[in-house]
Amino acid sequence: MIGCTAPSHIYPSLALIRELVARGHRVSYAVGEPLAGLVEPTGAEVVSHPSLLPLGEQAWPDDPATAMRVFLDEAIAVMPRLVDRYDDDRPNLLLYDIGGLPAPVLAARYGVPAVQLSPTLVAWDGYEEDMAETLHAIRTSESGRGYHAAYNAWLRENGIQWDAWDWLTRPEHILSLIPREMQPNADRVPPNVRFVGPCLDPARLEDASWTPPEGSGRVLLVSFGTAYTDRLDVYRACLEAFAGSDWHVVMAVGRHVDPAELGPIPAGFEVHRTVPQLAVLAAASAFVTHAGMGGCTESLWFGVPTVAIPQAVDQFGNAAILEELGVGRHLPAEEVTAATLRTAVEAVAGSAEVAERLAAIRASVRAHGGVDRAADAVESFLR
Repeated sequence: MIGCTAPSHIYPSLALIRELVARGHRVSYAVGEPLAGLVEPTGAEVVSHPSLLPLGEQAWPDDPATAMRVFLDEAIAVMPRLVDRYDDDRPNLLLYDIGGLPAPVLAARYGVPAVQLSPTLVAWDGYEEDMAETLHAIRTSESGRGYHAAYNAWLRENGIQWDAWDWLTRPEHILSLIPREMQPNADRVPPNVRFVGPCLDPARLEDASWTPPEGSGRVLLVSFGTAYTDRLDVYRACLEAFAGSDWHVVMAVGRHVDPAELGPIPAGFEVHRTVPQLAVLAAASAFVTHAGMGGCTESLWFGVPTVAIPQAVDQFGNAAILEELGVGRHLPAEEVTAATLRTAVEAVAGSAEVAERLAAIRASVRAHGGVDRAADAVESFLR
């Protein structure tokens, strides 16, 4: 497994890696040193390396092509270390995250399959035409042209004649780790993509380290994932919106905000750096989220309605999909006040129509197959 040194890219496949180890496969996992500890409990051999990727949203470039270049620069820097590691111990199969760019290059070197484990949306038939304006802006920018030239040069150095844009957009084999419901134009996704569904870790699903306090009201989870947590304004709006209400509010404020900055915490609130998210969602009646794909997937797994306050990257598209599905509401960050937040949460949590749609989607998401189906799919490529 060639991973990507970002928590949101590591978590979706950890249960699958653990299952492959449990089935007797010899699995190694290449990942940046700062996050090696996330992988070690799976039982895979960790192949750690220095990482160029920022750990936190503030350090990431705003320009899309410049941000993509960070992943490419990391791949180029890591490649010699991976070649040294695997040339004399060749794998039978390469798995990789969308940010694990060395994997398909290594697979070509060794003549073995490479299978992308996608934690987000994949390209569909007609993707280039549908996204023409956005892709054109990225690809014709100065940074985009530089990225393309550098990627092509790296491919040529490794004996690969593909154009970099085609190489990136059309992987040969993909296992999609998201609910089919979260995939745009799912009916146009090509047959080389298998929807195995969310691979939630059984240990996390069984985690009972958090339970609602006895006699508490409806549970509201407020969490913006691992990176996009610097939202003191939203946390304060939550305190104002739900103080004295029948909601029991669990807030995960992350590492960018000092809980002391929130001031006095009203009764009925819990404020933590992190929470066992699945345990809280299992009891939740609503979820205020940044709409990262991980949080969206988990909310659908538990059938919890969402109020999405997207911050960056794919979160705006995810928020739109949740709203289109009729299971959530998109609340733009600039419109967040105590009043708008309270209104949005009550609207999704109190709707019988939303609850009915969520029940159907929850059943569909859980029927995808998850860890067992994903592991079976990986083994099919080994055969």
